[in-house]
Order: sequence, then C-alpha cells, then structure tokens
Amino acid sequence: MRSYMFTAIAGLLASASAECTKDSLTAVTADILAAQTAGKTAFTSLGSTVAYTENRKKSDITKGIFSQALTINHNRSQHDTTQCATFSEFIVTNSAKPYVIATTSRVDNTTGKINAIDIIWTTKGDWLFNVTGTLYWASREDWGPIDVAKRDTREVIKAAADAYCDLFNDKSVKVPWGTPCARLEGGSYTGKGQPTDSCNVGVPSGVKLVNRQYVIDEEYGTVDVMMDFGGTAGNVGAGGLPDSHDFRVESGKLRYVHTLSSCGGKSCM
Repeated sequence: MRSYMFTAIAGLLASASAECTKDSLTAVTADILAAQTAGKTAFTSLGSTVAYTENRKKSDITKGIFSQALTINHNRSQHDTTQCATFSEFIVTNSAKPYVIATTSRVDNTTGKINAIDIIWTTKGDWLFNVTGTLYWASREDWGPIDVAKRDTREVIKAAADAYCDLFNDKSVKVPWGTPCARLEGGSYTGKGQPTDSCNVGVPSGVKLVNRQYVIDEEYGTVDVMMDFGGTAGNVGAGGLPDSHDFRVESGKLRYVHTLSSCGGKSCM
C-alpha cells in the first residue's frame, strides 16, 4: 500500500511540474527573446532534442538565424496554454541586416522544454519588405489583453483566421471582417486610422494556403498561422512561399492582420 501511495504522489508531482501555464510560456518567450538578442543557440528553455525549421525547411539551429545577435526594436508574444505553444514577432531595423521574424515554439508537457521551433523570417527582397514601415505601423496598434467578458473562444478565433485564409481559393467564403480593420503586409498598410478602415481590400484568386499550424491566445484574441502560401497540401515546404499570418480578433471580427512571406533569398517584388 505504501509503495502504491508513493507512486501515486510521484505521478501527481510529475503532472504538476509539467503543467503548461501562461507564466511558464511567458518564461519561454522571454528566453527566446534573450537568446535571439544574444545570438545564443543553447538556452534554458531549449530541450535536448529540437525539431527546427526556418522558412519551412529543416535547418541546423546552430547555423540559423538564432546564431545571429540581433538588436530587436519591437517584439510581441502570444501564448497558447491548450497546445503548450508560443508565438513571437520580432522587428529588427538594422540597415545592413533588417529582419521581420515570426517564431513559434512547441513545449513538451513532460519536460517543460521546447521540442520544436519554426521560424519565418523576411528581409530585403522579400514580399513588400519595408522594415521601417513595418515598425511604424506595428508599434501603433493595440494588441493588448481583451476584457474577460469580451473574449472569444479559441474556436471563434481560429474560424476567423481560417475564413480569411480560405478566401484565397474560394471567393464564396464569408470572412468576419471587422470595422475598423488594418492589414500590415510587409511595410504596406491598409489602415489610415479611420473608423472605416478595412482589411477587405482584395486578395489573389485560386491560391491555396495549406499545411497550417496554429498558435492561439484567447486572452489577446490572437492566432498565428504558419503555412505554405500556394503550396501542396500534406507536403510542408513543398512549393509556395513560407508564410505567417498573425490575426487579432475582437468580438468575432478581424481587427488586425500581419503577414510575412519569404521568397527564399530571391526578390519576389
């Protein structure tokens, strides 16, 4: 009986230590920010085995963008306690090596350590890239916490993002456009600070946005979707552009959209 009780208590303690909370994930994003700032490819939150991709391709973290010490001029993070995942947006205005970076991490519930990192990064030559414009507009938006009584469910937040993404291949989809709504695409911005601002300003036709990976934060009404823009479903990184769309949803309606599309080091403008 005593042995059974000790085993049960040990199991409970293990579960408690592995609990995924907003605080534990906030510590992870703080660690990621510090590591990217210092150019460190080994840091406290990182697990011993990590699946690592940059722009939808398997990469070596010791040779990737994490190995660059970057002065980050703007950062914002989201935390998904249901999936034990995080998202961070970094803007680097260094004129020699400017970047806009979307970083997601997945955390192992048993160890509390990161076991997967996926990064989309853009720089000069990428789609509509203008880091000055990106920083200007992003720093003026309100992505703060939403009052508890007004928060949408994760299902509503995800559905709004999916409707937007589905529209690219199916013009019959009804998107929950908010008014006002502003879309930041590279350095291009649809908003003018007016109550009539709209994100419904047209998107391409016949383009599939596939292989979607989500990080949802109900407290902030946000969902980041990493995907292949114009790729092949079921084959991550095969064709199309590595892409991140980050959405802010308020009362079930789209409020902000931030997009990154990497052209693989070649100009696509």
